[in-house]
Amino acid sequence: MEIRPVHTEADYKSVLKTISRLMESDPESGTPDGDLLDVLTTLVQAYEAKHYPIDLPDPVEAIKFRMEQGGLMPKDLEPMIGKRNRVYEVLSRKRNLTLPMIWRLHQELGIPAESLIRPMAHA
Repeated sequence: MEIRPVHTEADYKSVLKTISRLMESDPESGTPDGDLLDVLTTLVQAYEAKHYPIDLPDPVEAIKFRMEQGGLMPKDLEPMIGKRNRVYEVLSRKRNLTLPMIWRLHQELGIPAESLIRPMAHA
């Protein structure tokens, strides 16, 4: 098989079919088919990143997602946001995050700063 960049939607669909076929045979890493699968997967990831970018969530959704992942309650956000009423104001979109809040949420919870600095969607 000739390996070349994925430029068009037709190229993309063709490579996906090849990847699907290769995955069915479950090739081992380091074998010709395993190496081909690795290379084609990388090409598809590059194409998808360019043509199907995923928007980052707005700040409140990012915070709520991390809370759900970590089993956190609003009281757990107090060290990063402030008193409980301020936490609830942020979560209900009545108060914007400040730069210090963004920094602490990023540092403590690992929420991407790119998500936290986005404008909040209004409720």
